Amino acid sequence: QVQLVESGGGLVQAGGSLRLSCAASGRAFNNYAMGWFRQAPGKEREFVAAISWDGDTTYYADSVKGRFTISRNNAKNTMYLQMNSLKPEDTATYYCGGDPVPSDYYNDYEYWGQGTQVTVSS
Repeated sequence: QVQLVESGGGLVQAGGSLRLSCAASGRAFNNYAMGWFRQAPGKEREFVAAISWDGDTTYYADSVKGRFTISRNNAKNTMYLQMNSLKPEDTATYYCGGDPVPSDYYNDYEYWGQGTQVTVSS
């Protein structure tokens, strides 16, 4: 079992930055690829970024490529999402998930955090 807790969300103006964290506990964090998804009201959960277990390989949705950076620190059992040049359309609840292999499909993920709200004002 892996427990995930997101933090770092908040209210920011368009063009600003936020850094999300996903702290893991339980079974070995570095056995899992990790991902970030987001969900806006009335919309399906959407892939944002994923990272391999060793951090060597990363994947991004086209909508965030060049603005967001995913990373992880296995010694600290923590994954991060640095979000720059934020836009109002980035407003959503952001979730981190754990999966044996990196995936852009939310149903592949075995574990989820409770989410953290990101609101970008125009």
